[in-house]
Amino acid sequence: MRPLDIGLALLVVVVWGLNFAVIRTGVAEVPPLLLGALRFILAACPAIFLLRRPELPLRLYLAYGLSISVGQFAFLFTAIHLGMPSGLASLVLQSQAFFTMLFAALWLKEGWRGSQLAGLILAAGGLALIGWSHGASMPLAGFLCTLAAASMWATGNIVTRAVARHGPIDQLAFVVWASLVPPLPFLALSLLLEGPTAIAAALSRFSVQSFAAVAYLAWAATLLGYGLWTRLLSRYPANQVAPFSLLIPIVGLSTGWLAFGEALQPLHFAGTALLMLGLAANLFTTRLRAWAKARQ
Repeated sequence: MRPLDIGLALLVVVVWGLNFAVIRTGVAEVPPLLLGALRFILAACPAIFLLRRPELPLRLYLAYGLSISVGQFAFLFTAIHLGMPSGLASLVLQSQAFFTMLFAALWLKEGWRGSQLAGLILAAGGLALIGWSHGASMPLAGFLCTLAAASMWATGNIVTRAVARHGPIDQLAFVVWASLVPPLPFLALSLLLEGPTAIAAALSRFSVQSFAAVAYLAWAATLLGYGLWTRLLSRYPANQVAPFSLLIPIVGLSTGWLAFGEALQPLHFAGTALLMLGLAANLFTTRLRAWAKARQ
């Protein structure tokens, strides 16, 4: 990869790693489901007036918007609102890679390699240790909501594969136009679960901090992050770009510790090591074998 593109990949890692601390800041003042609605309203407007809508079936926009946007962030925002540490959330969310494997096997009939199965077992052990450590510093409900968020991200990945069958498209434009889907479901869920009183109270005391959180989530995490990530994936093989995502929890855990004093317990460290080892095995084992064969 060119040095400039490596720098852009690292910028995405930082932007997405900081995202979890921003979510914690946002849900401190705005109910999580309302925060989700505001995020995608700002992500869609005014960008839809600048980017042409890709010619894709409406069902793909709906499936993507309801899974990777509504499903993922409704659960993730709720998890952090319930007390899930932002740093651990950034780590547990990376289990989406293994949910993607499971869903691809179920829905797309894709087989598993031995390294993928080994990585899945290691990651499952890591998640079990993290879940076992629940308590005052990590509520079990927050942990389970984060796992649900990871599963919804993985569902969105399967939808993205369906989108790819329609040929090359402007992925950033697709993300922007798909951002029109989440606001209404988020608002409906907010009215139903959080109530009009909580919504009115949050909007009446909407502060600069609240706007900054929404703006970061919409413009930095969504538009800048996905825009640069799509650019990199269009230039390089996915197996060159994807490993950078392993750095996201490092940023997330460091930010959670620096900003909020979130400290890892011994079981967290052990679970983190197993999960990261599982992710690394899934991403790198095949490449290392190919490299070893080429050296023979």
